[in-house]
Amino acid sequence: MSEPSQIALPLTARVPVGMQRIVVGQANTAVIDALQMPERWPFHVAVLTGPPRSGKSLLGRWVHGLLGSALIEVIDDADRVDETTLFHRWNAVQQGGPREGGALLLIANADPDNGGWQIALPDLASRIGGSLQLAIAAPDDVLAGELIFAHAEQRGLSLPEGAAEYLVPRTERSFAAIEALVAAIDRISLERQTPATMSVWRAALEALHGPEQQRLL
Repeated sequence: MSEPSQIALPLTARVPVGMQRIVVGQANTAVIDALQMPERWPFHVAVLTGPPRSGKSLLGRWVHGLLGSALIEVIDDADRVDETTLFHRWNAVQQGGPREGGALLLIANADPDNGGWQIALPDLASRIGGSLQLAIAAPDDVLAGELIFAHAEQRGLSLPEGAAEYLVPRTERSFAAIEALVAAIDRISLERQTPATMSVWRAALEALHGPEQQRLL
């Protein structure tokens, strides 16, 4: 298993200071590799899906900054955009290609593990179905541990060694749950005005999962 790494992502209006980062591991390595090669996408279009809080929008901004607006158009929340509009955007990309007309990345909030993106317009559904499908998977244990420290770093929260070893087996393997856990640790640490040590970790786990469930996870 390859070790996770981090890639720097561009600043956004919602991140006023520091550099926002996304941790790279088995769940998203193949996605990141594919995003950098739009010339290989079928019909010059890719569809990116994944679980909530898995970094889809961050990756969209990153690849847009990497390639530039002349080479790629990114439509976030594509599953909420008018389907006729998307149909015309898909067709427009076919007029040129990745170097002349640009490539198109559609980011959908639909979780592939829960039925994926449901498209009502038959012509759009067939075109989207023929495009490159990129799906971020759920984090494994290694990535979950790295995410805990990444979220803590973003919050300015200091976690001692051993935090991931204790927390990962006791929390849900999902991007959203890991982010919520670190947020709870940060909140409780601030409320108690104490460092984020094991007593705080336990309180955060109990707040999120309950006293019995957090021991079973």
